[in-house]
Amino acid sequence: MMSLTPIYIDMDGRRVLIVGSGTVGRRRAERFLKAGAEVAVIGTSEIEGTIPAREDDLEYWVEWADLIVAASPDGDLNERVTELAGGKLINRADDPSRGNVVVPATFNIGEVSVSIFTGTKSPLMARYLRERIQEAISPQDLLMIEVQDRARRILMGEAGDHRKRRRILYEISEDPGVREMIEGGDLDGAVERAEIIIRERLGCCR
Repeated sequence: MMSLTPIYIDMDGRRVLIVGSGTVGRRRAERFLKAGAEVAVIGTSEIEGTIPAREDDLEYWVEWADLIVAASPDGDLNERVTELAGGKLINRADDPSRGNVVVPATFNIGEVSVSIFTGTKSPLMARYLRERIQEAISPQDLLMIEVQDRARRILMGEAGDHRKRRRILYEISEDPGVREMIEGGDLDGAVERAEIIIRERLGCCR
């Protein structure tokens, strides 16, 4: 049984080896390229932006990589990659239980990133849940994130007590004036109202 915990990793500049250039391999390659990783691909077709690698040099590329994705339709090749990887981070697209990394269903709305994993039980339900969560996140939620971000930055410089900062941020999130402006799409107005609340609570001018 896999012992997994969700984690986000800064992939900028890290090296990823993708074995397999089919649909899954291409999707993984594009995902890691977008995250700023250096990606090498061993496969039958080239993927734009990646380093073409040869299966004959498999040992070299496995050693080169920080993260390996085994996504070949050839199960024996995936097994060989897994054996060469040893204790390295490896995602087995064909059999997640044979790897130690899972690449979950992920989507982004604005600055919100959501990943869903059903423990390999049901990819179908992962897609279904993704759609439900996407529908639940509104444009107003995204505006409130922006308001909270700007308010938090001010508070980080003005209020040393993290508990006090948390109370003020909660008050801003529940303030009728802030909510009314967000409902109307007025981000600047909502931020201005948040700044007023901060000044009142801290007794300072900004």
